[in-house]
Amino acid sequence: MSVLPAATSHILCREFHQKHHSTQFWSNGCGLILPKNSGFLVDLKNRDWKKISRRDLRAEAFWTNLSGPTTVEMEPINDSDHLDQILAHATEISQPILIDWMASWCRKCIYLKPKLEKLGAEYDNMVKFYCVDVNKVPQALVKRGNIQLWKDGEMKEEVIGGHKAWLVIDEVREMINKYV
Repeated sequence: MSVLPAATSHILCREFHQKHHSTQFWSNGCGLILPKNSGFLVDLKNRDWKKISRRDLRAEAFWTNLSGPTTVEMEPINDSDHLDQILAHATEISQPILIDWMASWCRKCIYLKPKLEKLGAEYDNMVKFYCVDVNKVPQALVKRGNIQLWKDGEMKEEVIGGHKAWLVIDEVREMINKYV
C-alpha cells in the first residue's frame, strides 16, 4: 500500500505490479494502489485509513472539470476569404484565435493536432482554435505558417511546431496566457 507521487507514478506502478503480479489491485486514479483483498480505504482529505468490508466499498471517480468538453475539434479554414471572415469576426468580439498550419502528410502535425484540440478544451470560451491544411489552400495563404495566435486582426505571436509535442503545447499555452 502506497501513495504514489504524480511525476513518477507510472514507473512505481509498473514496479509495484511486477512485484505483485498475481494480486489484483484497486486504484482511485489519483495514485493510490491497494490490493483488492486488503479491505482498507484511504480518506485522502484526512489521511485516515479505515477498515471496510467489501460490501461497503463504492467506486468514485474524480474529474477536475465536468462542465466543459475534453476536446474541441479545430475548425478547418479552406481559403483566404474564410480566413478574412474569421479574423474580422474575432476582431468584432475581441477574441483571440489560434491557427495551426499543418499538412495532412506530416507525422508531427498529425500527432500534434489532437493535443491542440485537448488544449482547446482548456480555453473553450476564451480562444477559438482553427487549422489550415496547407495542401488544400492557395500558396499565397501558406506563407503565413506555423501555429499562430491572432488578436484584434493581427498576428501577435507564433510557435514553430517542429520539436517534441509536449514542448510545443507548453509554448502554445504560454503564448495563449499572454493574450487571454
